[in-house]
Amino acid sequence: MGDDCVQEFVANVAITTAVGIVLPIISSVPDVNIELLVLAIGSGSLILSHVNDTGFWMIKEFFNLTVAQTLKFWPVMETIISVVSLILILLLNSIV
Repeated sequence: MGDDCVQEFVANVAITTAVGIVLPIISSVPDVNIELLVLAIGSGSLILSHVNDTGFWMIKEFFNLTVAQTLKFWPVMETIISVVSLILILLLNSIV
């Protein structure tokens, strides 16, 4: 298994860990929207992404950036995506 394979599974590990933590809690809470919970967990897996993400290295190479330059915007961008998607999920939850 190469470095790319390890990097691709980081979000999967975050998601799996979150499910293991959340599953016992949601089983005792009535009326949980499972679909929105899945979206929220996926959204949370993006936050503060950095050098362990394959996308980080792809952007670095595609735009001929240094690691330091990529670190200046990649984690910020991924965190913004994560927070905005969580806000949208919360808004959707209030509608559904």
